[in-house]
Amino acid sequence: MKYEIKLTPRSEREIVIQKRADASTETDTLYDFRGDKASLKSISLPVDVPVYRMDNCRTYSEQQDAIAKEGLDKNYFSKGQELSTVQGVQHSILAKLAQRESSSVSSILEVLKKEGQRGAILITSTGVVVNGNRRLSAIRELYAADESVNSKWGHVKCLVLPSDTSPDEIDDIEANEQARPQTKLEYDWIGDAQLVRRQVNKGRTTKQVADQLRRSEADIKNLLQSIDEADLYLNEWANKPGQYSLVSGDAEQIFGDLPKKLSGKTVNLQNASRVIAWSLFENRDKVPGRIYALNAAFGKLAEIVLTNVADQLDLSDAADSANGDDADDFSIDIEEGAASDDYSNVIAALKNEDTRDDAVDVLIDACQSAIQLDQGQKSKNAALKALVQIHAKLAGIDPTTAGVSTYPALGKQISSIRDLLTKIETKLAALQKSSPADSNK
Repeated sequence: MKYEIKLTPRSEREIVIQKRADASTETDTLYDFRGDKASLKSISLPVDVPVYRMDNCRTYSEQQDAIAKEGLDKNYFSKGQELSTVQGVQHSILAKLAQRESSSVSSILEVLKKEGQRGAILITSTGVVVNGNRRLSAIRELYAADESVNSKWGHVKCLVLPSDTSPDEIDDIEANEQARPQTKLEYDWIGDAQLVRRQVNKGRTTKQVADQLRRSEADIKNLLQSIDEADLYLNEWANKPGQYSLVSGDAEQIFGDLPKKLSGKTVNLQNASRVIAWSLFENRDKVPGRIYALNAAFGKLAEIVLTNVADQLDLSDAADSANGDDADDFSIDIEEGAASDDYSNVIAALKNEDTRDDAVDVLIDACQSAIQLDQGQKSKNAALKALVQIHAKLAGIDPTTAGVSTYPALGKQISSIRDLLTKIETKLAALQKSSPADSNK
């Protein structure tokens, strides 16, 4: 049986909490509060009295996903704290988080089952949970599953903050909790970045935030740049703003690497390098091995990769082709510059639905080849191996399955391939002539 939210009106919550706090003789200590430690009243409340705090960085990703996928108002959670429907959605999010476990860490739900509630949750004088939202959701689920009249899950232990605690102080409490080593791993990187953003948006410097969270300033700056890169990808490329589940988990590494890989590049090259990274990320199931092994492809080797992709797709003068029309759809501004710095046609080929699959295959090959050459790993048989692979692909093409509208483009590709083969033959003949001894090896 799933727990159903029964929201107690704020005025009633305040009265209940005040009466129980006045009657309580139990206290506990909250550290790092207003620059010192505070002694707070400890009370027991019916499990349905506290309310979830919506401005919670731990659930930020899930909230934004729900807003994006369900078409909800962007302020659905932030303005819905006193609504039963919104509290119900937040409960579902938190209950799922409370059930998560790993090979080394048991879920909150399982720990509560075995040990009961050991630590009190922290609430405001109006019953809003500042720390312990997931524990409350787990206790409520256990309460819903317990059919006994006097369920031990019917009440929850709470520490009550002073009535004059400000929203900024509540944010700081969450930040201080995140600074504790045993707490940090409970946040996903998106929630962690949102917490940092919130502190910076208050006017605090990155140095101040770093000191508060007990981290380096470089780490804080990179985290802010990483979330900016993730937002850019979701908004401008994936067209799924706010769906942070797409960039959670191990995506942190590639978006964390991007700011460093883009440093010192022109605007055009930065934008094209992003597209390399985004395309590799979206097609990571096609990449042999770990995608991070190709980081240099959107870093120092980006120009080589882009040039190779343009050559293989015959995009050097494709500005007027059908595949090039989609370049205008890419929202990042591609500034005017030298021809060698204009990658709009490659970007268009990787974005256009009609050309994307082939372009991605070419891109992955170009990335691998560039990295192998850079590392000096190209063997003497690499050229032959590449031609064998190309031959196999060409042999698998059946023109009778092609759409009529693609005939002109097919003809152009065939012509381009023929020209490339002629160039390769010419080079090979020259090499054989200049190095007759090597030609027989």
